[in-house]
Formats: sequence, structure tokens, C-alpha cells
Amino acid sequence: MNGYERIQAALKGEKPDKTPIMLHNFMMAAIEAGVSMETFRDNPQSIADVFIQSVEKYKFDGILVDIDTVTLAGAVGVPVDFPEHEPARSGQGNLLNLVDIKKLKKVNIENYQYVQNWLEATRLIKSHFGNEIFVRGNCDQAPFSLASMMRGSQEWMLDLLMGEPEQVTELLEYCTDISCQFIRLMAQTGCDMVSNGDSPAGPEMISPDMYEMYALPYETRVVEEAHKNNMPYTLHICGNTETILELMLQSGADAFELDYKTDVQKAFDALHDKACFIGNIDPSGVLAMGSPELVEIKTIELLNVFSKTNRFILNAGCAIPSNTPEENLRRMIKVAREY
Repeated sequence: MNGYERIQAALKGEKPDKTPIMLHNFMMAAIEAGVSMETFRDNPQSIADVFIQSVEKYKFDGILVDIDTVTLAGAVGVPVDFPEHEPARSGQGNLLNLVDIKKLKKVNIENYQYVQNWLEATRLIKSHFGNEIFVRGNCDQAPFSLASMMRGSQEWMLDLLMGEPEQVTELLEYCTDISCQFIRLMAQTGCDMVSNGDSPAGPEMISPDMYEMYALPYETRVVEEAHKNNMPYTLHICGNTETILELMLQSGADAFELDYKTDVQKAFDALHDKACFIGNIDPSGVLAMGSPELVEIKTIELLNVFSKTNRFILNAGCAIPSNTPEENLRRMIKVAREY
């Protein structure tokens, strides 16, 4: 099997010949390629070259095409900072008063430079590898997460508790349209899967009841949009998601990329016969800061649990830090290949 075939097998619940590996490694890959984050995000060919070089170096199976977590926010007018050597970031929202949601105009995100860069890079990567390597086109923020960026995280939490429900819903509807636009555009690149992150929707920020009311319905609609465009879909949420695993399944997502804080046995129990699990080695404490021996121990622990299902793809639990030692990444991959 090649990389594309291994990951396709895992998504279908079929047995691959080896453990499929798909890395969330854009920051590390750029550093190793000698490319600043500024050059990386500004040039689609640079983005593609960085990922291509990383696959050729480490021989993993799937690419998660990602450039930052604020592209959709920037596309709808959130102020974004673009550091030369770090991913783009945002410190404040653009919707200062929730009532102003009625004044927001519909945005065509295709006109935003960094959306175009992301899409073109994905096209270039897929064109280069064809059906040898699996390409997951990440689509930045899910609706709840994007709403949080537009309002600012503290204001958004207050909105959920004290805001007018109609205005909260209107903002989530607005953000759902934006997220779905990216899904449709990404589906046209030739990629093999689409995905979103919805990190503020996790239990470390809101209760399971609030997740069910304010995040899940809109995640479900984004998943439906992906399936309408013949794309399998992955949902990523940071933090410990144990209390919402059953709810997350209701979204209809084909796979879930979960943080290392989620207990792997509980994740297995909830997902193993229903959806593919992607993850979830600790990217900082183990991959970036741990010893190769610790990486091996944690990788084997994870594989011991998920060897009982075909629905598994090895990855870190979130983005791999740029300072991760090459030896640690190679050790994780070696252990998985030989398991």
C-alpha cells in the first residue's frame, strides 16, 4: 500500500498494511525547509514545497495542509498580525457589539489573499503526489471558533451566557456560511479530505450542554456541506473532550483529531467502530520536549490501544511545534512502522 491507500483504508475501517501516519507539522516543516513563516504563508509554491520536502524526508502517508488559525477571521475583517517567524495571529475581534451582527455584509472569502494561497498550495501538492500521498485540506475555523474570534474570546463567552439568543444564533449562521464557503472551495482543489478546528467549543471552555446548543448544530451543517461535495471530513477540538465524545459523533464527521488530553481508552471506546481516530501524541511535552525514549513509550501506549481497530491514523494531538527534534519525529514514525 502507498500512503494514500493506507489512510483511505483507515477511513473505511479496512486493514492497512502498516499504521497510517498523517502529520500536523506545518511549523516544523517550514523551519526544516529554511523558510520563514512570512515566506511560507505568502507564497503557494513555498507552502507546497515545504510539505513536499517534509514527506520526502520522513516518508509519512498524509499531509495536513495548514498555514495558521486566523485565515477565515482575516477574511471577514478581524485584525490579524503577521509576524515574520511565527504563524499569523489575532488579538481582538472586529464585532465590538453583538447587536452589530445585522450590519455585517456577506463576504466572499475567495477574494482574500491567504485563502487563495491556501487553496493554490493544496492544488499544487495534490498535483505533485497524485494518489500516492493523502492530502487533507484543512479549512481553518469551524463556525463556533470563528464567532469567538470575531467577538473576542471573553466577549463571546459572555454572549453565550447573557447575550440575546437571536443575535448569538445570527452570528453563528453568518460564520457557518463562511466555513462552508471554504469547504466548497477546498473541495475543488482535488484534495482527499477536508477538516476544521473548533477548539473553543471544547469542555475546557464551555459545558457539554452549551456545546450541544451552540457548536454541534453548526459543526453538523459543515460536515453535511463536506459530504455534499463528496469529501470525507475531520473535526479537531483541543483539550479534554471525554465528556462530549458521544455528542461529537452526532456531527456525522468521518474522523476526529483529538488532543493528547483526551484519554485514549475512552476515545477508543467511543469511536472505534463509528469513526476514525487521528492523534494523539502530546506535541509539546512529548514530541518537542521529551526524549526519544519517551516518544517511543507514548507511541507504543497509543498503538496498543488502537491496534484493536482499523480506524486509526497516527498524528500528534495538535500542531507539532517548530522546535521539535528531528530524532523524536523519526522515532515516532519508526515505532509505528515496525509495530
